[in-house]
Amino acid sequence: MDGVVVSLMSMEDLEGVVEIEKASFAIPWSWQAFVQELKNNRFAHYLTAKLGDEVIAYGGMWFVLDEAHITNIAVHPGYRSKGIGSLLLEEMIRYAVDKGIESFTLEVRASNYTALRLYKKKGFLEAGVRKGYYSDNNEDAVIMWKRV
Repeated sequence: MDGVVVSLMSMEDLEGVVEIEKASFAIPWSWQAFVQELKNNRFAHYLTAKLGDEVIAYGGMWFVLDEAHITNIAVHPGYRSKGIGSLLLEEMIRYAVDKGIESFTLEVRASNYTALRLYKKKGFLEAGVRKGYYSDNNEDAVIMWKRV
């Protein structure tokens, strides 16, 4: 999508981020959780995708040594299926590799076929399953890895 800019998340982005979070997840992170991540978690790196001043997607990672754990990626419902998630994931990977990251890991709901397809398309491989990982419905999580 033309005009989308990916950059580091700032405190000014949180209103849009929390709106997307609530629309995307059964157990959404709170405003305060994002504040803690941005201000107090030295391992956390968050990016947003914006169209003009509107936050339309965001993603987060924790860097530990040479590994990035992708904590979340979400796209505003009005902008899904337009390549925004793909663009954001590519930019997250590029950003992390530029910081010395060599591998990525994540968990994704077993029923989230759209995300599973995206991650596989971007080179992530299934590495295992965490049984009953999600507390809202005891759904399994698929563990995925990517090495660069």
